[in-house]
Amino acid sequence: MLWETAPHHFFVLTCAIGGAAAFLAGRAAALAWRPMLQSVVYALLLTLAIRFFYYALLGGSFIVPAIASGDPSAIASTLYYTLIDGLVLSAAALLGYRVTRTSQMVTQYPWLYRRTSPLSWAPLDT
Repeated sequence: MLWETAPHHFFVLTCAIGGAAAFLAGRAAALAWRPMLQSVVYALLLTLAIRFFYYALLGGSFIVPAIASGDPSAIASTLYYTLIDGLVLSAAALLGYRVTRTSQMVTQYPWLYRRTSPLSWAPLDT
């Protein structure tokens, strides 16, 4: 199961709001010519924020209270939902990074590269 509280909470909070923020974080890393790994780090920080929103607004789990309780099943459940959110947000951040980097490469170096898809470029055939 992908969601902890309700499907619409997952789609609105994690996919829509968190995904948009992660996409923009990936875009920001690409615009600053940072490595791709930095967009994943941003996504992991956003994961903690999204998990806190689940905890504070929807009564979901958060890692600190789960560890404080000492219950292994609560810790495992919390880590599972954190992992799901982290994967979704990392995918959105990587998508934002790659779309932006492709646009940068074909715009700034039009004599070297051509766009082959929204996510890739290739050298011009000479």
